[in-house]
Amino acid sequence: MSGIDEKTILEGNEIFEEFKGSLTEQYVLCQLKQCTELDIFYWASDTGMSEIDFITQIGKNNIPIEVKASENLQAKSLKIFVQKYNTVINVRTSMSDYRKEKWVINIPLYDIGNIEEIITKNE
Repeated sequence: MSGIDEKTILEGNEIFEEFKGSLTEQYVLCQLKQCTELDIFYWASDTGMSEIDFITQIGKNNIPIEVKASENLQAKSLKIFVQKYNTVINVRTSMSDYRKEKWVINIPLYDIGNIEEIITKNE
């Protein structure tokens, strides 16, 4: 839909690097809307210094979802959100493999459409 040729997506270039994150967020939103019936929301701090790409509810849990376009697993905004609201289940989706850490579950981008099943197994 963006008109980007395959070579640019696969090999990258300076222009692609500028909006790779936006394309990844769009992909995740499409997967969530196509594969689930979840309501999806967005959060930004009062100061605008941090934001959570998506928030949804699965069961009784409000779940923040931080989207990363690569294997960079720093999630500063997610950490701020968790500290402020003390959420129990927190999700980061990225190019990294599945992993469950003490405070966050990393779901690979290719599997984000299965978030309900993954979260239910981890409750």
